[in-house]
Amino acid sequence: MKLAAHHIRALKGKRQLTELNCFTPEHAAAAQAAGIEMIVSGWKRDRAAIRAAAPDTHYCFGLIHGDHVNADEALRAAFEGLQAGADSIYCAMHPDVIAALAREGIPVIGHVGLVPQKARQTGFRAFGKTAAAAREVMQSVRRYEDAGAFGIEMEVVAAPVATAIAGATPLTVISMGSGAGCDVQYLFAIDVLGETTGRIPRHARVYDDFKAEHARLHDRRVTAFRAFRADVTAGQFPHGGALVALDKVDDDMAAFLADPRG
Repeated sequence: MKLAAHHIRALKGKRQLTELNCFTPEHAAAAQAAGIEMIVSGWKRDRAAIRAAAPDTHYCFGLIHGDHVNADEALRAAFEGLQAGADSIYCAMHPDVIAALAREGIPVIGHVGLVPQKARQTGFRAFGKTAAAAREVMQSVRRYEDAGAFGIEMEVVAAPVATAIAGATPLTVISMGSGAGCDVQYLFAIDVLGETTGRIPRHARVYDDFKAEHARLHDRRVTAFRAFRADVTAGQFPHGGALVALDKVDDDMAAFLADPRG
């Protein structure tokens, strides 16, 4: 059964869920086949294909931070996402924007701790490592509670603090590198599959080496394309069995073949 937002909230404290950030419909289809309960993607161009690939999985459409400069734009984009088949919306904007979405009955997930899109201001660092910092994270969570969010992504927050907050808020807390005490464990599909270029985040885990598989498939493509070109050069393609034959070569056809312009 596909989980709606209210199902996810009802499961809080009962069992942990899993979520993958899917870059492609293939990721989404594999996630559903594997029993992953939630997927998220901000790729608008593939939105319909991702929905179709995982029709029985909770699909959270992510609003790309910076694409929407105010609540009206975010609200319009959120409605478009729901109309395209999303079950909820992720938005890393200010709680006031979250409130605008929630007032219209949109199930929305906010973001606390490390927000990579806002790292120009905070730096790429862990959060909640001191009591004062932990209280700041809790205050952020409370603001999203008041705004009407149903969930919160909590990224790179000290694990004991994340666990304490998860137990103190009615929000579904989605852990991105914030420990096992949250309600949902979240990773990027490209990290799980070893497709990431560059440094793998410390909190991620690689379960396969698809970069090597992609390289192997690339080499096979090159080999096949090279063989095709060689056959053309050697006059071995196209071959007779693939050609359309004439019914008969009568005088009229012979004249045409001799002079197509006439």
